[in-house]
Amino acid sequence: MQKYVKTAAAALLALSLGACANMNAQQKNTAIGAAVGGVAGSILTGGSAVGTVGGAAVGGVIGNQVKR
Repeated sequence: MQKYVKTAAAALLALSLGACANMNAQQKNTAIGAAVGGVAGSILTGGSAVGTVGGAAVGGVIGNQVKR
């Protein structure tokens, strides 16, 4: 199961980076925060799907609030 979660996280990261072309700065920060949060959540919880999704949600919220 952990192998599938890691593969899905990597695929999601690749897709999200490709989709950033027409985004404004806040949307890019949200996507990057969600990707980083998802990876961090997965690592911290040993590949738990709940940890990955939770990390992505928290990272997305933090990324959305970041102002440059």
